Amino acid sequence: MKRKPEPQNHNRAQERRPKNEATPERPSGSPDRLEGRNPLQEALKAGRAINKVWVARREDKPDAALLRLVAMAREAGAVILEVDRQVLDQMSETHAHQGVIAQVAAHEYADLDDLLSSVREKGDVPFILLLAELQESYNLGSILRIADAAGVHGVVIPQRRSVGLDAAVAKASAGAIEHVPVCRVTNLSQTIERLKEQGFWITGTDAGASLDYRQADWSGPLAILIGGESEGISPSLRAHCDFLVSIPMRGKVNSLNAAVAAGIIVFEAAAKRPAITDTGERVRDGGQ
Repeated sequence: MKRKPEPQNHNRAQERRPKNEATPERPSGSPDRLEGRNPLQEALKAGRAINKVWVARREDKPDAALLRLVAMAREAGAVILEVDRQVLDQMSETHAHQGVIAQVAAHEYADLDDLLSSVREKGDVPFILLLAELQESYNLGSILRIADAAGVHGVVIPQRRSVGLDAAVAKASAGAIEHVPVCRVTNLSQTIERLKEQGFWITGTDAGASLDYRQADWSGPLAILIGGESEGISPSLRAHCDFLVSIPMRGKVNSLNAAVAAGIIVFEAAAKRPAITDTGERVRDGGQ
């Protein structure tokens, strides 16, 4: 008597993938991360913008090849962070980091001089944002959305102590990252002084400022300086500002999210600015 065939069970071991079938590739990791030496080296050769590089700290004999790769990344403008190998193990999604993980820009950075030249060639009055040490990707992404909606020509961020154009920023920007040029500079204070030499007025946001943002003069070539989430604008950067403005508040909480504050002030400035080029002839008196 023949035995009845057993019912098919797709969870049984014999239903597993045949030996001759290709196995799935190892995941490549987050879109803004590069893990391993060769991916980083190829990205550097291709001229990709690198935000940060985490490299394994070595207590024994130095790894000459890794040191050369890190030097290339530093020369390209990346921030280098030495960490314990266990940190890289926890960060790694591919489990093949080879002692180095890099965060690449989700979008290429723009050159500030090229950006300003382009704005002037169009006959526009330059209107840019300077962001001091933002740490949250969501805030930077939100500010890019605000900048796009308000007609801001570009955004400037510092190379160090600031979030870069990572995948989270791209997501939070809801596409604005593709339309708002972002310039990354090595020294924000020096950049501000260069802008002032080119006729820009620098207006900083400060909760303790006596000037109501609704009463400020927003005409002429303008750069609005937005402080970081926790410390706001540092005293050294505050000293470079021509004016400081505040947002009067009536509630129990005496501070606003960086992106929310930026939105309030940027749209006020956009509404007060002329639609055509003005002379920008204002008297710089060095005070607020």
